[in-house]
Amino acid sequence: MRLDWEIAKRGWRRYAAYPWATAAGVFTNTIFGFLQAYILLAVFRHRSHVGSYDAADTVTYVWLAQALIMTVYVFGWQELALRIRDGAIATDLSRPLDPQRYWLAFDLGRAPYHLLFRGVLPFAVGALVFRVHYPSPLEALAFAGSVALAVVVSLGFRFLYNAAAFWLLDIRGVMTVAITLNLFLSGMVMPLTFFPGWLRSIAHALPFASILQTPVDVWLGKHHGADLAGVLALQALWAVVLLGLGRLALRGGARRLVVQGG
Repeated sequence: MRLDWEIAKRGWRRYAAYPWATAAGVFTNTIFGFLQAYILLAVFRHRSHVGSYDAADTVTYVWLAQALIMTVYVFGWQELALRIRDGAIATDLSRPLDPQRYWLAFDLGRAPYHLLFRGVLPFAVGALVFRVHYPSPLEALAFAGSVALAVVVSLGFRFLYNAAAFWLLDIRGVMTVAITLNLFLSGMVMPLTFFPGWLRSIAHALPFASILQTPVDVWLGKHHGADLAGVLALQALWAVVLLGLGRLALRGGARRLVVQGG
């Protein structure tokens, strides 16, 4: 655990070293938050609810999504793929620390930094302008646990499509498809409650909803009691499944890895 803690601290420090990049991200997320909020609010000019969401739910969703966008790292991550491509993965595999464990610990250190320094301020700005929902203490605690599970699910998914670099010379196509699916089915583009019923059911059954939509719904109090335990258990299940698939991909890739030179 001490080793994981030290790696997690390095994940925090790496991004803390670039405060102006964080500031630029805060500005960008805030602008996109206003754009998305006003676009979605236009829907409520002629109706009071869309699925289980009212206007305040939707605005809260928008600003939480902007707060979590880097916390759960919805967009492309290709550090593992680049290390496979340039051969540095051979050094990683020769170390006593497993690469998947390393990146998981690193990500669990990175995520709190992005939540605090890139997520809180855009949400605060949105809360000043719009009416948003706030969770009860129990919902806030469940939300924290859900976000932690979302980070693990996200890392598991990102690790899996990065591992394709063991078999492909260029994973940009795979990564583009993966990011598109993640953006659409996680609820980043719009809340899943806006989807048709059949598509909403499919989206909630897939791992992508566990990355963003589930934490947002937990904050909004859409799940209670056994239902809340169920969605958290589903997140945990997808975390285990994706990490397990990533483990298999890493083993398969390591078997076919050829390193030239002394």
